[in-house]
Amino acid sequence: MYLEFKASQSVRLSIETPTAPLQHYLRQPQRLVYALTDPTRVEFLGSDRFRLKMRPLNFLMVSLQPTVDLAVHANSDGSLQLRSLGCEIRGVDYINRRFHLALEGYLCPQATVNGTDLIGLADLQVGVDIPPPLDLTPRPILEATGNGLLKSVLLTIKQRLSQQLVADYQRWLTEVETTGNERWLAPLPVSST
Repeated sequence: MYLEFKASQSVRLSIETPTAPLQHYLRQPQRLVYALTDPTRVEFLGSDRFRLKMRPLNFLMVSLQPTVDLAVHANSDGSLQLRSLGCEIRGVDYINRRFHLALEGYLCPQATVNGTDLIGLADLQVGVDIPPPLDLTPRPILEATGNGLLKSVLLTIKQRLSQQLVADYQRWLTEVETTGNERWLAPLPVSST
């Protein structure tokens, strides 16, 4: 039985800062990746590409650990686009051969009277052949469980974005102010393993 699961999550963060510094910050896509994910689970693949080893996810009686390759592209207007390039499920070979993941998202700074709003949207879609004996489970239960799992993944990303990205941006602003360098700061260290 082949099933598709889908989830979307929007975000709107109000940041009390002019738009220009936030645009400079967002031109460093690695900062977004490290803010959204535990840095020990990230491998830099070069240019704007990263490999993320996600935490194990439990789907009914099966534990899955997706490894997702992402492209994070910084646009000249300070917006970011994110999309998955591939995915591997480690530990369950049957599912890995019958699994498809597609993730697309964006973040865009928008000037407001009080500063800047960071507006974003992420769409996540997974398709998988359900292995026996799980294929005996009623379809509505499988769909509700799968869609709920994807929603929880996107909600976790939203929470990390709201906390970690904003905190990292504040650190970056402090570093810019203390060094007097308004251009670029040294990028975060990138793991090569």
